[in-house]
Formats: sequence, structure tokens, C-alpha cells
Amino acid sequence: MINTALIITKEQDSGLIRLFDHSPEVNLVAVACLDGEIGWLTEKERKNLFVTTSLDKIAALPELDTIVDATGEQAVGEYLRKIINGRLKIEELPPNYVLSTIISSRQHYQEARILKGELLAILNAVQDAIEVVDEKGIIKYVNPAFTRVSGIPESERINRSIFDVSPHGALSQSLIQQKPVTGYRTFVGGSEADVISNASPIIVGGQLMGAVVVFQPVCDILKLMDELKYSNTVIDNLYAQIEKISGSRFSFDSLIGQSKAFRATVEKARRASRSDASLLIRGEYGTGKSLFARAIHNSSSRCKRPLIIVDCAAVPDSLQEIEIFGCERGAMPGILRTRLGKLELAAGSTLFIKEITALNPHLQNQILRVLDEHSFCRIGGDKPIPVDIRVIASADSKLIASSIQGYFSEEIYRRLNQVAINLPPLRKRPEDIPLLAEVLIDRLNRKLGKNVAEISPRVLQELSEYEWPGNINELNSVIERAMAMVDGSVIEYQHLAIIGNRPGTLEGPVLDEITPLDKMEEMMIKLALTRYGETLEGKKKAAQALNISLATLYNKLKKSSV
Repeated sequence: MINTALIITKEQDSGLIRLFDHSPEVNLVAVACLDGEIGWLTEKERKNLFVTTSLDKIAALPELDTIVDATGEQAVGEYLRKIINGRLKIEELPPNYVLSTIISSRQHYQEARILKGELLAILNAVQDAIEVVDEKGIIKYVNPAFTRVSGIPESERINRSIFDVSPHGALSQSLIQQKPVTGYRTFVGGSEADVISNASPIIVGGQLMGAVVVFQPVCDILKLMDELKYSNTVIDNLYAQIEKISGSRFSFDSLIGQSKAFRATVEKARRASRSDASLLIRGEYGTGKSLFARAIHNSSSRCKRPLIIVDCAAVPDSLQEIEIFGCERGAMPGILRTRLGKLELAAGSTLFIKEITALNPHLQNQILRVLDEHSFCRIGGDKPIPVDIRVIASADSKLIASSIQGYFSEEIYRRLNQVAINLPPLRKRPEDIPLLAEVLIDRLNRKLGKNVAEISPRVLQELSEYEWPGNINELNSVIERAMAMVDGSVIEYQHLAIIGNRPGTLEGPVLDEITPLDKMEEMMIKLALTRYGETLEGKKKAAQALNISLATLYNKLKKSSV
């Protein structure tokens, strides 16, 4: 039953009250006549109803659900809303319409209340921490998992501003930007909980209503990863999914080029794939060393398991050992569970060591020992772990200089160089440039939403005569920049950023065009790496030229498409 009060005037007759007699779902409990006594009420009605001339007395009635204002007077409605202050539903329609509205509203209210209860039960049972704010950033809800993860009681969080307790967190950023923020690693404001957060604004009917964040402790994620890694069945399934999603069935047929030097290199790599011997791929930056490594693995007898990659240039020196060899639980700060290294993950497969000259020489010797003994120990462990792997390593073409400077062990060089693949630089195969450009344009059309169909003869001539110190990576960058300037379907000479007849030199950005800062940063990083090279020493010089630290350069390389 919906307990209802009716507000009327003396001029209105008893028919209004009689309407309620025919609606069993609505229970009329009170009547207020604002301009005097009601003469036409029966004794039974006076006995069963609370009758008054005061709106304040109506508002004070307990267990009242709805007030029906049938006076039609604006002042009455305004006063009612003031004293009720949102506690009760006020209907200001004619009573015959109000009855159906009350019943419908009540049904919707009951349904919403049931739904709210179900949702709260679900949210309270979820093991991920959840926090909800309104459009002003006031915290309205946290679930029990929030307190478990952060150690902060609900009472210390509710009704506080998220901009006070966590101004730089994912929830604040999502509310300000009105867009999702995903994979955001931070500490929960007011605690030392290290978490990964995913936040999203709550938008209803185009209006911002608030935002919600869901987060998990990093230690829980690492724990889950370790458990998955220890399950061979799960690992195999994940590997299958990874290969399916990434399209990693890269083959020799995917390598682009028809020049004599390039085809001879491909044929040598094809023969090397039939062997299980360790292999060294040498080549300048941007010549495709990673693509050759993937093609060799996918054509080998180990192709049923995924290629495991460790990028030495992207891993700080202090973390390289744990990345490759793994770590026993508790052997290092923050390692709460045994962590598997890339060697262990590559069991039965191929380990591709990118830029091996950036690997600590001490670790290079440890890799050599693994190749000799076919076993290794995790950090903090003393039990040898047998491992069956093939090692493919890549390095730039200045290995001798790297060895002299102490960046590369002569012993591991002799071991890997028994089978060596030397990739020709792009300047040594200019006849492949038109074919490469065609493939790159096709890919970039999809990325940039363009419809470029061809390159003008003059542009092809310029591309063929240029020295390409950054090789295919630089060619891709130049074509992408050119396509960004193209409105039609043909790349013309004015779209290029190469200075006419000065091989190996790049112009600065076109000053009459606005370039996004992130793109400008990528362009400068590419230019610096092209000028100084991809060796460790080259990266140090590039970082110095860019006026940033080497660690910052590595972070930017990891985050960007450079």
C-alpha cells in the first residue's frame, strides 16, 4: 500500500476523496484543507483520516509515502517542497491522473530498490576494490574490498572529496577528463597500497553523474601471473591465444625485398632455421633484425612454442638479471612469490636476446654458461634448473668497437658468431625501396585513415638516392610524415622531409604546420637515434643531445612507436 496525503481547498468536493476508494493500492491517510474546515466529510471518513488545515502537520506524519497537491496553487507547491526537502514524493497533477502516476511510480521505486539491493550485494561481494564519486568528486561508495586493499575504513572515505584524498589518481583524472583511464599504476591516496586502476566516468543522458574506479593490488596481479606461469596447461592456452591475436606466424615470405643481396640473406636465414645452433643477427638500426629472428623461429622445429624476447636496451641494467634468470621468493625486496625469468619461459623454444651489446657483460658470460651447461639457477636459488633452448641474439654492425669498449664479451661473440646473419642496410638495396614503400603505404593508410595510392616519380627518385641511416624504420617514418601532409592520393616532392641532394641529412619539422607534441618528441628521438646509432653508446649520446637521462630515453622508447 502507498500511504498518501491529499491537499485540497473548500471549493473542491468529496469526489476527490472518493477516487481513492477505488484504488486498493493507494491508502489515503490524511487530508489538509488550507482555507477552513471540510463540511462534507462523513463521520467514517473523519474517523479514518487525519484532517488538518496545516501543511506542516501533514509533512510531519510518519510512514507517509506521497503527497498529492490538488490545489493547483504554485505557492502551495513551493512551500511543500521546502518543508519536505526531498523526503517524500509530491504529485501536482489532477487526482484522477495522480492515482495512476502514484501506482506506477511506486512500482518503479520498488523495482529500483530491489535492483539497488542486488547491485550492492554484487559490489560488496566483488574482490576488486571499488570507489564511486558524484559529479563534484564527493565519495559516495566504497566496497569492503576497498578497505581490505587500502586499509582505509569506509567511514574515513565517505563524503570526502576525491580531489583532496587522491588528486592525481585514476578516479580524479577520469572525472576531470570525462573519459576512461585504464591500466593506471599508483598508490591509493592515504595508504601505501600499490595498485593498478581502471576508472570510467558515469554519464547518463549526456550528463556527467560521477565516476567509478576499480583497482587491484599489484602484488595480487603478480601472484596471479606466477600461478598462471606455473600451470603448463594455462601457459599453453595463453601462448595459443597470444599467437592467434598477434598474428605471430611471421614467415620468410613476409620479408619484403627482391634485391640480390636481400634474397641471399633470406636464403641463408632459411637454412639457419633448420638447425638448432645459436645464431647472431647483425645489422644496423632499422634493418629488420627482429623480423628475421621471428621468421627463423617460426620456420624451426621449435615453432609450436612462442618466441620469448628480452630487449636488453629496454631493461635497466639493475633489472636485467631478474628479467632473464628469474628470482626465488624473498631473494630480493618486493619478490613475494617465485618469479620466472625469460630463460625458464623459453624452455623448449627460442630465446631472442635483442641488442645483446646492451646486456651487462657479466650476464653475457652467464648466458654463455647456460649454452654450455644447459642449466641455470634463479637469483637466490642453488638448485640447477635444466633448460632446453635455442638462443638468437641481435646486435648492430659495430660489434668490434663494442667489444673493444667492453660492451660485448669476446667469448659469447665467438660462440654466437658460428652462425651469423648479416642484414644489408637499405642503402645497399635501393631497388627494394619502391616495393617497401608500397607495403608501408598500404599499412599506413589503415593507420592514418588515408587513401594514398602512389608516389610520384620524383619522390621515388629521392627515396632511392637517399642514404637511409635509419634504414626501413626511417623510411617508414618519412613516408608516415609525408602521408600526414597529403590530402589527395599521391605523395609529391613537397611532402617529403628530406633535403634534396644531401644524403643522410634530415630537415627539421615543417614550421608552417602544427605538429602534436608527442609526435614531435618521437621525431626528435628518431632523429637522435638515426644520428648516433642504436648502440648503448649511441643511446647515451642521443640522450645527452636530447637533454634527458638515459633511463628517460629508454622509458620513452618503450612507450612510443619509435
